[in-house]
Amino acid sequence: MLKIPIAAWIANAAACLTGTYGDVTRQAEAAECSRQTVYDHAQKVQAAVAAEHSGGPTHAELIQENEHLRQENARLWDWLAQTIEFPASKEHEFTVTATAMGLSLNQVLTLLALILGTHARPSRSTIQRRIQAAGQKAACVLKPLDRQCRTLVLVGCLDEIFFHRRPILVGVEPTSMVWFLGQKADDRQGATWLKALNEWPALQDVVADAGTGLQAGINRVQQQRREGRLALLENGWDVFHTAQEARRVLRLSWSRVERLWEQAEVATRQVAQAQQQGRDARGVAAAARSAWTKAEAAFARCERSEAGWRIAHAALQVFRPDGQLNDRCWAAQQIASALPKLLGREWSKVCGFLRAPETLTFLDRLHRQLREAQPDEERLGALVRLWWLRRQRPRGSPSGPTAGSGHVAHLVQMVVCHHGDANWQESYRRVARVLRQTVRASSAVECMNSVLRMHQARHRTVSQGLLDLKRLYWNCRVFREGKRRGCCPYQHLGVKLPSYDFWSVLHMATGEAT
Repeated sequence: MLKIPIAAWIANAAACLTGTYGDVTRQAEAAECSRQTVYDHAQKVQAAVAAEHSGGPTHAELIQENEHLRQENARLWDWLAQTIEFPASKEHEFTVTATAMGLSLNQVLTLLALILGTHARPSRSTIQRRIQAAGQKAACVLKPLDRQCRTLVLVGCLDEIFFHRRPILVGVEPTSMVWFLGQKADDRQGATWLKALNEWPALQDVVADAGTGLQAGINRVQQQRREGRLALLENGWDVFHTAQEARRVLRLSWSRVERLWEQAEVATRQVAQAQQQGRDARGVAAAARSAWTKAEAAFARCERSEAGWRIAHAALQVFRPDGQLNDRCWAAQQIASALPKLLGREWSKVCGFLRAPETLTFLDRLHRQLREAQPDEERLGALVRLWWLRRQRPRGSPSGPTAGSGHVAHLVQMVVCHHGDANWQESYRRVARVLRQTVRASSAVECMNSVLRMHQARHRTVSQGLLDLKRLYWNCRVFREGKRRGCCPYQHLGVKLPSYDFWSVLHMATGEAT
């Protein structure tokens, strides 16, 4: 706020710049200020006039520019409040990891726009180049990792899945869930599978469906090993697909029974209506009797088929219904008694699966591994019985304590095992490991196929590099729940790495992964 009027400033400047001797003193007295103030006003007025006529921006222009800068500064602060610290390295890691997890390119772009803003996010082509480079890195890193896994992968679940009519050969180790085979191929013929399986010479057992090309490839591997006098590759047919096909047939059969039953009920109502109206009901009554005959026959046939499937399904379990360990002889007898009940063309595929000797290969493998874990038959029987009893224990309920002998039967069996061998715990751990890791179905590879189907729905094309990137991420991904929680597939398999973090493994030197 000015204490001296502007006119007085100008008068002070005039007295100082153009006045004679004594004018400064007289002007200071007239303006009621000091002589120094007069000199200061003269300097300021002279500087203001010089600045106004120097050719630079005017005072109004400076004020307008200052206002623009204030508004821009306010917008920048608003943007800063909505963003996070996201350097280029983290942006790159986010892009590659999100793609490996299964997000599509559009989804990655949307998330980066939320984090960085639409104008600051990288372009679509930039993200594509990053993903392509990461896929090439993953392929290089997987080569030494696969060399480590070749001696560790002994059991494999095999299948194929199609991406735009091109097959992808998939192999999963069921105990660790390591995805050891993910190869995009031109076809799924036996020669293609033979080439893929020859990369894994330590494989002892495989579980697969009855696909023609897949089985042809397995048979050729078995033939090569026989000719080279190497350990044979055991081939077990997948129980999962057999049960799935049986459930499909039963569902269709019961649907047909329901339709016939509804038609018979409609015919019965027509008979009642004709009788009520006093019309001749003999024709509709004959039709109703015929309809009920068909419905009852279909119902009996379906019941017979369902009972036969229950018998066959029990033969595909590790334990019999009475708790005894299953074996090929008993299972074959059960299947033989069930097959006559599975009549009709719709059951031909299931019957073909059940007749195949490969369906019961898992029982041969189970008994061989159990004999290796505990050669003594009597002690082995006691340990297997204990393992079964421990899984039959009744669960406690909030309403009160569990009653009956079920909760103490395993304790009695533990005493029996102790009498047979004082150091029975070590043998029990070996037997339990065999029983726990028995593979009857290729559920592990079906799990992987479900993950790939999710990726298939989000990606227009899946290159081999993208498959390698996804395979590396899966094998480094830590399980969050279940019996494998806390570790990643590579850790469960026994692969030794300095770090199991996906991003660290992706940038790992080739020598470190060897």
